[in-house]
Amino acid sequence: MANILIIDDNQSVVIALEVLLSLHDISTLQASSPEQGLAILQSTPVDLVIQDMNFSAETTSGEEGVQLFQKIRLSYPDLPVILLTAWTHLNAAVELIKAGAADYLAKPWDDQRLITTIKNLLELGETNRVLRQKTSRERKQKQTLEKNFDLRNFIWQDSATERLLSMACQVARADVPILITGPNGAGKERIAEIIQANSHVKDGPFVVLNCGAIPAELIEAELFGADAGAYTGANKPREGKFEAADGGTLFLDEIGNLPLAGQMKLLRVLETGKFERLGSNRERQVKVRVISATNADLQSMIKAGSFREDLFYRLNLIELTLPALSERPDDIVPLAEYFLSEGKKLHPSAHTALKQYPWPGNVRELKNKITRACLLSSGAEITAQDLGLIVTLGAINDEVELDKATIESMLKKAHGVVSQAAAELGLSRQALYRRMDRLGISRS
Repeated sequence: MANILIIDDNQSVVIALEVLLSLHDISTLQASSPEQGLAILQSTPVDLVIQDMNFSAETTSGEEGVQLFQKIRLSYPDLPVILLTAWTHLNAAVELIKAGAADYLAKPWDDQRLITTIKNLLELGETNRVLRQKTSRERKQKQTLEKNFDLRNFIWQDSATERLLSMACQVARADVPILITGPNGAGKERIAEIIQANSHVKDGPFVVLNCGAIPAELIEAELFGADAGAYTGANKPREGKFEAADGGTLFLDEIGNLPLAGQMKLLRVLETGKFERLGSNRERQVKVRVISATNADLQSMIKAGSFREDLFYRLNLIELTLPALSERPDDIVPLAEYFLSEGKKLHPSAHTALKQYPWPGNVRELKNKITRACLLSSGAEITAQDLGLIVTLGAINDEVELDKATIESMLKKAHGVVSQAAAELGLSRQALYRRMDRLGISRS
């Protein structure tokens, strides 16, 4: 039951309010002076205060009420206060409402209006209490995670991300394969880095292979290495990713792009730790923690015969699903602020625009938009207009529009390496080439 404190020296007013509130199952506390009211607030939980504005005889200025309100606001900034007086001073009312008073009512009051106001304030207060408790709990959980684990300076605020990080850290020390699923550009590699940093092999190498960026005929050589002459152009022996990752972690991104022949060999390595280089009969032994990631539907690929079911279950002993950026909205602004250039800050209009945009390209697209805005904005503040968050009708992830200046700027930053520029923009290499051709940007 809600507790309302009535601070008024007029006993008839107090009794009238007590009767009215009791009819609506609201309990009351009474104080006849500001000093007594402040003492009750210190000792008893109160949900709302109804206070008079004048307490001394023959006083109508309202100054006593203003002073009492200011003391309450100073010590209890979230406590709603309704001001009640027989002497209505409009200017004083306006100033106190600006200072945070919930309402200002003249005596005699309208019962229905007063009850409606009180119920609305109590409901709002309960909502705010729940929100504060939730925020406090999440802040403590965040602090605990940051204290107990190496999170590689990962930026997050959303509870959905906190749950994922908590699970990632929990399974990090288990020597088992982990599959990270989620859309392109959401940050799967960062989660893999966090797992590595909190694992038994944290001091070992962390080796990355993007299975979607290597031609199918070379993927096995990338994974397992090759002897000289194993294929055209192999003039000398080369070490594969498994050898490079020995004693550490191998992160296989876009695992769904691994050819079936490579899948079979990968399965054997996962089961035995043994493999042969291409063109070699000599068996090699490694100890590698494998983390894989995909944005593909591997179950559908299994049904289509393009992904081995036995490999899926071997990789999928622990699955972590990273939500799209739109599904963890509280991460958006902190990430945007992290990507800002030195000396830049976000205008409130940018905060609103960032939260409203659907982010089909996830964190990569967010980074691109912030980088572009910092390059093109003339002032220190990034506005909503600077962000240029326009969604093309019928757009899908791979078809988010980018202007010529943004692409040229990113190509310059990547020293002309198209694959690197594409990754920064959250696009495939082919998608970036299409935009370059459309906008008249030379491929050379």
